[in-house]
Amino acid sequence: MWWRSASFILDRQQHQNRTVAPSPESFLLSSPPPMADSPLNPKSNISAYYQTRAAHHAVVTTDWLAQAQAAVGRHSDDDGSLGGDKGAARIGGGGGGEEEGSGKAFSVIDEFNSWRKQPALAEAVAAIRALAAVIRTSGAATMMELEIELKKASDSLKSWDTTSISLTAGCDLFMLYVTRTSALEYEDFNSAKSRLIERAEKFGEISCKARRIIAMLSQDFFFDGCTILVHGFSRVVLEVLKTAAENKKHFRVLCTEGRPDRTGLRFSNELAKLDVPVKLLIDSAVAYTMDEVDVVLFGADGVVESGGIINMMGTFQIALVAHSMNKPVYVAAESYKFARHYPLDQKDMSPARRPIDFGVPIPSKVEVETSARDYTPPQYLTLLFTDLGVLTPSVISDELIQLYL
Repeated sequence: MWWRSASFILDRQQHQNRTVAPSPESFLLSSPPPMADSPLNPKSNISAYYQTRAAHHAVVTTDWLAQAQAAVGRHSDDDGSLGGDKGAARIGGGGGGEEEGSGKAFSVIDEFNSWRKQPALAEAVAAIRALAAVIRTSGAATMMELEIELKKASDSLKSWDTTSISLTAGCDLFMLYVTRTSALEYEDFNSAKSRLIERAEKFGEISCKARRIIAMLSQDFFFDGCTILVHGFSRVVLEVLKTAAENKKHFRVLCTEGRPDRTGLRFSNELAKLDVPVKLLIDSAVAYTMDEVDVVLFGADGVVESGGIINMMGTFQIALVAHSMNKPVYVAAESYKFARHYPLDQKDMSPARRPIDFGVPIPSKVEVETSARDYTPPQYLTLLFTDLGVLTPSVISDELIQLYL
């Protein structure tokens, strides 16, 4: 089944249900929370990519979930809608390269770190918000100066963590989308800059809607009574399953533990809150339980030109088992994760390191594999649920050409 430009579905639903309470994504359009005093350690031998995953998804203590919920509650209370006073101040404020109400020079990295503290906000969307702030606070007097400033900010974000595929893809897509506005279309620079700001905000809104669009488009592929196998913690996969539960579908979820960071534990806790039947598996029990599975559903850190995906370590081996037993493998991924990469094998990508704790001392002569993710080739995937539509892996290269033209 095929859909194209599927965002109209979400807009139509919002138009028909104006009395419905605002979605959880609405707080994402507001100002970022205050910066933490100590950002992630850039000198650590653990990649920033994995530090972000650990900060947002790792099961640290038994009361981690309560702490996370309290943090999200504070953000929701403090933040307003985009059209509110705070949003208006951010859109209209700024100038001369300094933050409003402060003598401190604007830093795109600080702005990015402020946004990414929100656990529900994807890293790529945080970068998009930070780049939009660059335009608002820019003191450039010409379009060329503004584009140069924006390009430098984008390069700074991409170099901040070279292992993050979605961060690089989000910055590249933002630059292409926003800078398509020509200064020759307007009489003066201020009009052109206002248009850039509008396009930047629009791109941010589209990115925030992506998960809900994917959740709605994917519902026809899950039937009552099905058993779904998931791996790790993916916010878009959670949104898909949450929507299915809200639609009164009856299904069961098998959730891998997700060693070594045990993201599967958190994911199973989230499903339990939705009253979804869930069973937790150790990672090595995937083949043992695959005959019970009807559908395998993954998220993705990045979707590459071949139509394959780069995701949490263990995704490839689960896809291999599912393919050998004729189980459909679906991937839910936002279009801002579409990256211009073409890995040829597992080693043909920037490594993202992670800490490994086996619970016992490891001799110094024993080498430990610390990679955080693997590459799953397209032949082991059935369909990809994206905000651009429901796609086969072979169509991804065509979509990438359209996105990056």
